[in-house]
This record gives sequence, C-alpha cells and structure tokens, in this order.
Amino acid sequence: MKIIKIMAVALVTALFIACNFTEEIHFEENGSGKLSIRLDGSEMMQMMPESDSTLTEEKIDSTLVFKDLLREKKDSIALLSPEEQAELKRLEPFSIHMLMNPEKGVMNFDMFTDFKDVSEVNDAFSAFQNASAMGPNNGTSQMGNGPSGQGTEVTYSFKGNKFSRIINITDQELFQQSIDSLASAEMFLASSTYTFKYHFPKRVKSTNLDNATFSMDGKTLIYEVNFLEMSKAPESVVIEVELEK
Repeated sequence: MKIIKIMAVALVTALFIACNFTEEIHFEENGSGKLSIRLDGSEMMQMMPESDSTLTEEKIDSTLVFKDLLREKKDSIALLSPEEQAELKRLEPFSIHMLMNPEKGVMNFDMFTDFKDVSEVNDAFSAFQNASAMGPNNGTSQMGNGPSGQGTEVTYSFKGNKFSRIINITDQELFQQSIDSLASAEMFLASSTYTFKYHFPKRVKSTNLDNATFSMDGKTLIYEVNFLEMSKAPESVVIEVELEK
C-alpha cells in the first residue's frame, strides 16, 4: 500500500526535522469531545531533495482509519510480542488524515478521534508517534523507535469545571534513550513548536499558564511551547484550567 509507505516514512522523518505540532481538543458540556493532533511538515517538505523516496508527484489527500488497518493486518500483528500488540492497539480509536502537495510544498498530518471522556485519549501523542511505526509492507515494524514520548505518560482529566493535563516519566531508561535519539536532530528541532489549543464549553476563570492567550469569548485557551524543550523536560509542562461556573 503506497499511501502507508509514504505516511510511515514521512512521519518518522518529520519527527526529526523542524515541524509544528498542534494538540487541539473541543469539549462539550457533558465532557465528551474530539481530540486532534496535527503536524505541519511543510518546512520539512521544502527541505527534502527531489530525489527523496518519500516524495511523489501525485497530490495525496487521504484518510487512514487505524481500526480498519489493524483488522486487515491482524495476522501480521499476531506475530508481534504482547507489548508491541498493546502499543498498536492504542492506535485503534484514531484516524489520520494526510495531505501532501509537493508542488506547493505542503505536508500535513492530522490524527483525530472522538471521546466520551477525555481520559480515553490519555497519551495521545505517543499514539501519534506510534503511527509512524506502521511499516510499508505488513503494517507493522519495530516499536519503540520514536524520538520522544517513550517512557512517559500523559494524563487528561476534566471533572466539573476543572481540566488538567499532566505528563509523568514512567520509565527513566526509556525516556533517556528517547532524549539521546534527539541529539543529532537538535539543530532542526530547536525551532519546532507544540501548541495546545483547548476549546471549553464555558469561559476560563483561571489557569496556571502565565503565557497562555485566549479567544474573545474566553472559552478557548492557546499555549505554545518549544517542542525540544518539552521533550527534554516533559514534566515541566503541566496545564491546569478552571472554568467559570
């Protein structure tokens, strides 16, 4: 499947070259909503030589539903270790939309899913990275090669009028390996950003983020951090929000 090969290689490459990520959540009154993690790889596309195998003259505007892909590749997945199967299983709720236009230098990915409770999408960014582990032939490859997100866990909570996003290091050895893997790409990643954009059903009353900005109606919070700095010190990025009653 050519689209899977292009998506897999491009995602792996994108995670090592300057890109801008956006984590966006839309909340409904009952706590349900939609999460989207987008990657703008346009800068990466413009840096890649025309001979690069990930490039294609054809424009791509395609959506991959992981639930369908995992079902299609179930025999290959069954050959993996239980740990690797569990990692792939985390992708099941998500779909990913890929938009590529080499002529205009555009490469965008958008991984998204609906949820009944935001805790269902805990550690979504690691799932996004695991999307790059879908191999071109059998739908899988060795897991654990992502440049960051390994050895960490993100936890979301939205109860009453309080929201939080907390990330903890769960495996120091794996985390250090992921940091070490970034060393050769630091020059490129130094300009990469990660933007949080949260839409709440009520106005924001307070937050622990000094540099956050808000929409005119006060219901949308926007907070941008340096991707490399967040990768090296993930526990420093704690988001707490209290809404008006």
